[in-house]
Amino acid sequence: MKKSKTTNPELLKLTTFLRKKSTENNVEIWRNVAERLTKPRRRSISVNLSRLNRFTHKSETIIVPGKVLGTGEIAHPINVAAFAFSARAKEKIEAARGKCLSFLDLVKKDPKGSKVKIIG
Repeated sequence: MKKSKTTNPELLKLTTFLRKKSTENNVEIWRNVAERLTKPRRRSISVNLSRLNRFTHKSETIIVPGKVLGTGEIAHPINVAAFAFSARAKEKIEAARGKCLSFLDLVKKDPKGSKVKIIG
């Protein structure tokens, strides 16, 4: 059976960027995120806001290697970097004075990936 590959050009570009930054900065977190993003679609990660609220504290930076969904509430401001956000999740995070970031923004802001937590 032929192994299928990701055909999403945005995802391919992102994983290449993350692997490159991992090698440049000698940091494993970006390689780990790239590997999680390239898993098959049936194993893709989706995280609800209720889980983020439960496992985070105020002003933490979180990585979700998949999609953030809007089920639940968020009670404190957090910075969330994810491949995709539902519209409702983005509204709720910003209403709690948090930020929705792209991986590119997060890597530029914190190339070493220090004080970053992966959830998913």
